[in-house]
Amino acid sequence: MASSGLWTGIETILRFKSTIMDISIFGTGYVGLVSGACLAEVGHNVVCTDVDPVKIKKLKSGILPIWERGLEALVERNVLEGRLHFTSDASYTVQHGQVQVIAVGTPSDEDGSADLQYVLEVAEIIALHMHEYKVIVNKSTVPVGTADKVLARVAQVLAERSVNISFDVVSNPEFLKEGAAIDDFLKPDRIIVGTEGERARDLMCELYEPFNRNHERTIFMDVRSAELTKYAANAMLATKISFMNEMANLAELLGADIEEVRKGIGAYTRIGYHFIYPGCGYGGSCFPKDVRALDHMAQQVGYNAQLVQAIQAVNNTQKTTLFSK
Repeated sequence: MASSGLWTGIETILRFKSTIMDISIFGTGYVGLVSGACLAEVGHNVVCTDVDPVKIKKLKSGILPIWERGLEALVERNVLEGRLHFTSDASYTVQHGQVQVIAVGTPSDEDGSADLQYVLEVAEIIALHMHEYKVIVNKSTVPVGTADKVLARVAQVLAERSVNISFDVVSNPEFLKEGAAIDDFLKPDRIIVGTEGERARDLMCELYEPFNRNHERTIFMDVRSAELTKYAANAMLATKISFMNEMANLAELLGADIEEVRKGIGAYTRIGYHFIYPGCGYGGSCFPKDVRALDHMAQQVGYNAQLVQAIQAVNNTQKTTLFSK
C-alpha cells in the first residue's frame, strides 16, 4: 500500500477533478502502466494496450509485470471502478481515446542511438485505425527530431489510406524515479509539454488539469526543446554522480574524507544533497542509454560533447574501482 501522504494527495486531486477524458496508452511497461494507473486515478477513462497478449491476460487478472510501491493497489482499484482497462486490440485502443500516448521502449542500438522501431510501429498503428482528430503524445524517451518522424509516418499512412484527418504530435517526457514513480506522477514538480498546436495544447491542459489546481506545473515549449529537456535532465543528474565519484577518488589520494566533503557541498543550496553520493557509478534502465543517446545526437550534428563523453568515461572506470579495492 502507498503511504497515507500519497493517498491524501490523490484525494485532494479527486475533489477538484472536472474534465474527464478518454486516454489510450500503448505500452504496459514501467512508464505506460504507471501513467495509465495515475491518469485513471484522477478520473480519466484509460485503456492500455500491449502487443503481448500474455501480459494483458495477466494484467486483467491483477498480475503486474513490474513492482512499484503502491502500484498494485492503484491498478486494482481503478480496474474495479471501471476507469482502467487492458486490451490487446489495437484498433479498439485507437478508437477509444482522443489522446494517444506512446509509452514503448527505446533501447540503445550498438552505436548508442535510441532504437525508434517500436515508437514508429505504434505511430503506424494509430494512423491505420484513426478516423478522427487525435493528439499523439510521445511519452517514451526519444531523441530530438522523433516527433517529426512520427508525424511523417502518420501522414504517410493516412495518405496511403487516401484520407484527410488532422492530428498533432506532442512531446511529453516522463520524469519517474523507480520506487517513487506514483508520487512523481501525481505530485510532479513540473510537467513538460512540447507542442506548437493550439488544439493539442488545449487538450494537454485538460489532461493535466487535476495536477495544476494548487499551482501551474505545466511548462509549454516547442517540441524539440521538450525532447532535449528529458536527455538534459538525466545527463545533469549523471554528471553529479560522475563528478562525486571523481572527487571520492581524489579525496582518497589526498587523505580527505569524501563523506565530510559531501556534507559540506550538499549544504550549499545551489548544489543540494541529491545525487552527490559517491559509489560504483550510475546504472539502471535510463541514465546509461540516455547519456549515450545524447552523445550520439551531438555527433550527428558535428558537435564534440566533451563533458557528456567525460561523464561516461568516469562512470565506466568507476564500475571497476570498488572491485579493484
